[in-house]
Amino acid sequence: MSTPVIKCLNVVKGYSEGPQKVEVLRGVNLQIEQGQHIAIVGASGSGKSTLLNVLGGLDKPDAGEVWVNEKAFSSLNDNKRGLVRNQELGFVYQFHHLLPEFTALENVMMPCLIAGVKKAQAKQKAEALLNKVGLSHRLDHKPAELSGGERQRVAIARALVNEPACVLMDEPTGNLDTENAESIQSLMKELSAQLQTSFIVVTHDLVLANTMNQVYRLEAGVLNKQGQ
Repeated sequence: MSTPVIKCLNVVKGYSEGPQKVEVLRGVNLQIEQGQHIAIVGASGSGKSTLLNVLGGLDKPDAGEVWVNEKAFSSLNDNKRGLVRNQELGFVYQFHHLLPEFTALENVMMPCLIAGVKKAQAKQKAEALLNKVGLSHRLDHKPAELSGGERQRVAIARALVNEPACVLMDEPTGNLDTENAESIQSLMKELSAQLQTSFIVVTHDLVLANTMNQVYRLEAGVLNKQGQ
């Protein structure tokens, strides 16, 4: 059996609201294999984004542990967790969060440059990915000059440029029209097959969710496979 790309065991996370503590995640367990793509669905406020933030090391769990490629991720200090995020994880959000003053090419190069990759190599990798997502003709365009679907494709290329084991996506089609959302769905499946990258997608879009290998539902802080 292959080594899990991401695994979490008995993850608990809560937040204080005045004198009370609200428990958002209650002993969540999840395991993602290489090349697998899963969806996490649930009602608004069910903790989907909190779970994604814990899996991505943006938040620490109150209890339990997350492993990324067998590294005990949650236990690392901030600097080491940041290195793992940069080198082994990619992130895509509903709003692309591209840097407005930089071109598409420069935005995609950025994670490579942060990781210490030489500029020429970073440019080569960014160009190759932008070509793969169908944007070779838009390299020098800034985000304001791109459509919503094009900006999201740039964001996906940026998430993939350091060849992460897993890309975490929070409502990646939530801000797109139907045509662009379908295009992003197709692109994700294609990239997963080509690059053997795993995808964890938090979404309200049940059409998108049902294109994944597996759908999980988060309800009352507990994560279960859909139908269980």
